[in-house]
Amino acid sequence: MTAPALDPGWVDDVLLAGPSRPGAAPALVLDAPVTRAALRELVEQRQAVLAAAGIGAHGPGDSVAICLAPSLAFVANLLACWRLGARAALLDHRLTPFEVDAALQRLAPQAVVSAKHATGGPLRGFQDVQERVATYPGRRADTPHALVQLSSGSTGPSKVIARTAANLVEELERYVAIGPGVPQPGERIVCLASMVHVLGLVGGLLYGLHAGAQVIVPARMTADGILAAVAAGPEPTTILGVPFHIELLASGPTPPRLPQLAGMTTGGELVRAAVYETFTDRFGVRLGNMYGMTEVGVIATDLFGEHRPALTPAPGLRVREEGGELLVSLAQSPYLGLSDPTRWAGGWLHTRDAGTVDPGTGRLRIHGRNDSQVSVGGLKVDLTEVEHTLAALPGVAAAVVTFDKAVEAYVMLREDATAEQVQAELARRLAAFKRPRVLRVVEQLPRTATGKLVRDRALLVAASVKEGNTEA
Repeated sequence: MTAPALDPGWVDDVLLAGPSRPGAAPALVLDAPVTRAALRELVEQRQAVLAAAGIGAHGPGDSVAICLAPSLAFVANLLACWRLGARAALLDHRLTPFEVDAALQRLAPQAVVSAKHATGGPLRGFQDVQERVATYPGRRADTPHALVQLSSGSTGPSKVIARTAANLVEELERYVAIGPGVPQPGERIVCLASMVHVLGLVGGLLYGLHAGAQVIVPARMTADGILAAVAAGPEPTTILGVPFHIELLASGPTPPRLPQLAGMTTGGELVRAAVYETFTDRFGVRLGNMYGMTEVGVIATDLFGEHRPALTPAPGLRVREEGGELLVSLAQSPYLGLSDPTRWAGGWLHTRDAGTVDPGTGRLRIHGRNDSQVSVGGLKVDLTEVEHTLAALPGVAAAVVTFDKAVEAYVMLREDATAEQVQAELARRLAAFKRPRVLRVVEQLPRTATGKLVRDRALLVAASVKEGNTEA
């Protein structure tokens, strides 16, 4: 099938436009500031390399896979790909070779951009990457999508999710329309969320380029490294991350005075109340929450914590409740190779999140995954409630609760805590029918590349430490 034409002009108009004069503020800051003029030049260079590999030779519609760590090379190759009218499929650089090979077989790109050489350890926010472009026995795109991503897979196998350039631009305009709490032109975004995934990619990188806000990636993803990135400039600064980063900052050393820190916005899971209070008390700034999906991008926000845990739908989106599940308006199915009316039908995306919508205000509340409601002896148990209660116990560093004929818990314990102590404290806080039948102690809970705790039972069982397993 001949690929529909993809208009590459949006890259210059929406992302790379802006002043090129000497002394202009940088667009990006990694190991060094990068002006818009320098970024445009770098994108043109990478465009020439991709073109030499045959990308764009037959017009828009080619397909490229990019597997690079957060880096200037990642940004330049992504924008160069789009500038050629090609579809970019993003693969997390932390995938194993086996996982990358499986993904490439699913996606069938015509070229793969990967790292020939990279420097930087696991705590680095970005790497210095020398990339290479290799041809791959794939095919041209048969849809007009500009971006392909794999879902996080936190609850099972990943899905292939595709978005058009128009859909990405619509999301950028939603950010602009949200208004207060969203970084403004001339301000700074310290981006902790991975650029391979939707929050860091659209909410951080693409929005910053579109709005004229500097995008800064810390040299080190430690509490000190993040705060140093905030302190490096006088402009109003927003931190963009996930709950993992909030817990990191909330548990770190007492921060220095940071008058430029305007607040932090988090995506992903709801921040536990105790962590929320610790962060806001420690830094004295707003901690906003954002609800979104790879399929849609940002769906709803509460950027000033005014309605916690309720969120207001983003401008241009409609959210409704059906049978206890939240549905979001979406004109076309976001899935490639998937025709499943239980996920998308008639302009509505099934989020698989349990929630309610207030008929008066339109605000929504998320109560956890739709599959977190289980029946134990004829009594309804919300696994999200059990998990939050367990994670809040003094001896617990992190917890995941699943269900397989009975409620099961996987926990990381703090120093000197024991499973018996955790069970005793849990008995004080939860009714017997809600309590986990099995409590498994693990040294490290598996997480997705975006920092979300994995709830795939097979992976959790594999991570469990048999010596620490106890049964209630």
